[in-house]
Amino acid sequence: MKLTKIFTLSTLLFTSFTVTANSEETKIPFDQYVTNLKGEAIELGIDPTVVNNAFESVEFLQRSVKSDKEQPEFKLTLDTYIPRAVPDWKIEQAREAYKKHYHLLHKVGKEYGVQPRFIVALWGIETNFGRLTGRNYIISSLTTMAYEGRREALFKKQLFAALTILEEGHIEQDKFIGSWAGAMGQVQFMPTSYLNYAVDFDGDGKKDIWNNYADVFASAANYLKTEGWDDSETWGRQVLIPDDFDIELAGIKKRKTLDEWQALGVRRFDGTDLPKVDMNASIVIPDDASGRVYLAYNNYRVLMHWNRSYYFATAVSYLSERIKYPRITPPSK
Repeated sequence: MKLTKIFTLSTLLFTSFTVTANSEETKIPFDQYVTNLKGEAIELGIDPTVVNNAFESVEFLQRSVKSDKEQPEFKLTLDTYIPRAVPDWKIEQAREAYKKHYHLLHKVGKEYGVQPRFIVALWGIETNFGRLTGRNYIISSLTTMAYEGRREALFKKQLFAALTILEEGHIEQDKFIGSWAGAMGQVQFMPTSYLNYAVDFDGDGKKDIWNNYADVFASAANYLKTEGWDDSETWGRQVLIPDDFDIELAGIKKRKTLDEWQALGVRRFDGTDLPKVDMNASIVIPDDASGRVYLAYNNYRVLMHWNRSYYFATAVSYLSERIKYPRITPPSK
């Protein structure tokens, strides 16, 4: 049985594997834990040679555990986060990247029905346009996080998916590099996301989200489209709410039509009426009612499938707008 079949969208959150007891009270040595993992992987049908080779250079990464447990020194607000996540220099680089890859981006955008500016914005927020993709061996990162034990079942699932990626030959083992938590490539897919969404756009037999721009852009677009992206819409808009607005109505899962929000006193940020468009939207308040408030459309909800953070979705949306204005002039072919 091909392991890829295990990682369908319907099972992504609920599939679990045999969990090796690994609480602080019963933690076994790391080497023994690795031996157990190798046995489980082989039982799942992964080529024993691939398994043994993958674990040959595995090591416990204390820095991964440290990164997982670290807490921010102070509480961010959206007003402090956005300038850090989307500084002026990143906006300029995003526009330059859009121009540089204009024709490929529009080919991908047309194929998957995703506006190219959102592909570039995701790319920029995730890895600074491919410059910051991580420097850890993926098998070590995932094994460490599984052994650490707090989310063992989750990281074991990711580990077995990572072994499948090696088995399918999409990346050489010595180049299988990513973040401390196992996110990979220029779009920072976790291994299960890679198996579900990565695309070999140029047809070279590999889904190369590390080095191949065509595969990077198409994989990001495929993720968005599969999760429900609609290129006839944008992400949303910043709005004003009345002083007596019922905060219980806010939240990405709570939707009303624009006419219903209008009747509840929601207005565009300049105080004018909302658009007369037949569509549903949510009111999103990332901090509190005294901070920024957004009317979020379905595409914003899709961005939160990628990363379940209002700050992340807002940063991508904001950068996409800054790419859009001033309008990019396409280069000649």
